[in-house]
Amino acid sequence: MYKYAVEYLKNTFHPLIVPETLKIEDGEMVLVRTEKGEEALKAFIVNSKVSACWQNCKNKPEAFQVIRTLSQRDLQTLDDIKKEEVTSFFKCKALIEQHRLNMNLVQCRITFDRRKITFYYTAPERVDFRALLKDLTQTFTRVRIDLRHIGVRDETSIIEGCGVCGKPFCCCSYLRKFGTINVKLAKDQGMPIAPGKISGTCGRLLCCLTYEYSNYIDAAKGMPPIGSSVMTPDGLGKVCNLNFMCGKVSVKMEDGKTKDFAKADIEMVDADVNVEIDVPVMNTYADDNDNIDIKQLEDDRNSSTGNV
Repeated sequence: MYKYAVEYLKNTFHPLIVPETLKIEDGEMVLVRTEKGEEALKAFIVNSKVSACWQNCKNKPEAFQVIRTLSQRDLQTLDDIKKEEVTSFFKCKALIEQHRLNMNLVQCRITFDRRKITFYYTAPERVDFRALLKDLTQTFTRVRIDLRHIGVRDETSIIEGCGVCGKPFCCCSYLRKFGTINVKLAKDQGMPIAPGKISGTCGRLLCCLTYEYSNYIDAAKGMPPIGSSVMTPDGLGKVCNLNFMCGKVSVKMEDGKTKDFAKADIEMVDADVNVEIDVPVMNTYADDNDNIDIKQLEDDRNSSTGNV
């Protein structure tokens, strides 16, 4: 049974293989061996049910071997490494500018054993960084250098922050994989098609657009399309708006008045109703910057790479 775990990349908890002679406290920093090298991570006590699930699961996260708990000297070393990461970041950034490469440096990470340094960057297109790598090997000697291309969604998950809801970004709190998101999700939910309202810090559509989408699809069943002619208890009219969650249909009557009806109380008819309706604002593009192409907010090959 796994008693401890650490939180690693992409919000994934990995079980720990702890030597019998080693005692660990909840929240204590430990040195573990990962695929990237030796790294200092915080250990947590695992819930017994989670531990049992891991024990019987074939696809559980890779278990990490604990080397030792961190001493005061190790903690000082860790602090020094964090300072080195900042210095190394700006050194690499200066070299990128010197070579005039179209890439944005996001983060620098150095393993605890100082054998590997990883630079994460975003770029709109493929970058030829052979000359940059040559300079980096001369700047950072006796260390393995890894230049890793990531997407803009990956960048946001690394930097962290709070969304419009006031909570930490989903991508840096619990979301592990990015689903495919397009503008149709927003349109089907009756949201205003404006970049400032449906896009996140990463410049792509909000991940949360997918969370309630299935509820809207279920609620939309049996709803007449906007602009269709319907028979209501008060006579003929045209559908001018839909409220999926309330199950209400707004109908503009022949006398020019707009009334709300339950979808069960109206029936579509094949009739020519002489009523002019306006397209709801929520289904039109409404933003201060008319130069932004909505399609740019959708996922593309530079949105996420899973290369973190």
